[in-house]
Amino acid sequence: MKWLIVLLLACLPPLTVNAGQDGFDAEAFAVNYFDAWRATQSPHAGPEDIERYLALLADDVGHQHLPYDPDAARDPQGKNRMREGMTYYLGAHTEYRASLTGQLSGYGVVIIEYQTYLKGQHPQTGDIIEKSSETIEVLELEDGKVSVIRKYSK
Repeated sequence: MKWLIVLLLACLPPLTVNAGQDGFDAEAFAVNYFDAWRATQSPHAGPEDIERYLALLADDVGHQHLPYDPDAARDPQGKNRMREGMTYYLGAHTEYRASLTGQLSGYGVVIIEYQTYLKGQHPQTGDIIEKSSETIEVLELEDGKVSVIRKYSK
């Protein structure tokens, strides 16, 4: 599935659903979502950055990030669980850079692709972490909010 999404991003022209009859601008949403996510990963991120990001999500958001979080089922406590997890890791990065490299939208989804570099210390193990990755997020939307996040990184 991951490679199918990559193939779609690489081969198709951008399919953006701009402000239409319902006023939803998928391209602006993708940029806003990415900017909010990136802010939560900053070495100087605070609880207000997490709340700005969470405001884009449905209360019962489902989240899948293989191999760490394999179940994308929606959960009545989904947003609260994400807040708890993000707060635990808040400030763990000493360096973080990310750039949005692609986006695609249509049929109730927004797909973003981005590259990241991070360096930091794991809050539980104390291990120093340094890595670069390419990530694709498939954001399923409902009523203008993200209802399911499917995250694929390599």
